[in-house]
Amino acid sequence: MNVVITGTSRGIGYELVKLFLQNKQNNVLAISRTKSKLKVLESEGAKVKSFNLSDDDYTPLTEELKKMGKIDILINNAGALINKPFLSLTDQDIRYLYEVNVFSVFKLIRNTLPMFNDKAHIVNISSIGGVQGSVKFPGLSAYSSSKGALTILTECLAEEYKNTSLSFNALALGAVKTEMLKEAFPDYEPNITAQQMAKYIHDFAVDSGMLFNGKVVSVANSTP
Repeated sequence: MNVVITGTSRGIGYELVKLFLQNKQNNVLAISRTKSKLKVLESEGAKVKSFNLSDDDYTPLTEELKKMGKIDILINNAGALINKPFLSLTDQDIRYLYEVNVFSVFKLIRNTLPMFNDKAHIVNISSIGGVQGSVKFPGLSAYSSSKGALTILTECLAEEYKNTSLSFNALALGAVKTEMLKEAFPDYEPNITAQQMAKYIHDFAVDSGMLFNGKVVSVANSTP
């Protein structure tokens, strides 16, 4: 399979790449703006591309994607988080979060649509905070609302392309032991590791998730 994963420099994305590489038949492109971890993944067999998803020009990334051939799985895992009280958020903060968490997914899917295999699976990694009715937390208004936009985008894409064999699904993750969670909840210690969540996402992308389309699946056993 040809697999594309964003946000691979740390945490869940990093572990996802390593999981997919365990199957030697997989061709994995790891995307991140951080070059140091990409070198490690490259040494383990991944193809890598250093790219800032908040850039306007996606031509360099699109050219790299064309080299892969038909894409079987795209996992939009990249995410940004800023934890600030609502009135402390700057326009730049809000713009940055939406650029990474929402607009980059728009751009990447739009650019890769002609490259998808007939039965490609597109998995957007959202947050339980972006699900209507879930518990919300002070300081995360921009982050959670951006993830809410991502879940709705997933549903819209599934509807728009329902006459094709493409699958669009979102996983709304709860607390996972990652650096990003530590930024939001410094004193909270989750019981799910990045490796455990990566295994779930891997299996969902390859097998069980192919039975769904337009679904937003909450993957959480605690709040946060």
